Amino acid sequence: MISARLPDELEQLLGSASRAKHMSKSDMVKEALEQYLGQDVEYQDSFNIGEEFFGQYGSGDGYLSQNYRETLRDKISARHNTKHHPG
Repeated sequence: MISARLPDELEQLLGSASRAKHMSKSDMVKEALEQYLGQDVEYQDSFNIGEEFFGQYGSGDGYLSQNYRETLRDKISARHNTKHHPG
């Protein structure tokens, strides 16, 4: 079960339409949702939405995701050495 708040104008339109079609407001809402959700709307997960952008701005290092810990450790070490041993 679901309940929804409608703006006054929309609720009045729903009431008028339901009386004209001799349907309950609930049945009108169900029918409208079925029509809306039944359209050819392609629901995609986040991977499919962003797939065209993956790899577009790559680092050029094909192994970056596999050796990220080593790369991060090297960067931190280099920064640490620069701060303590200016050169």
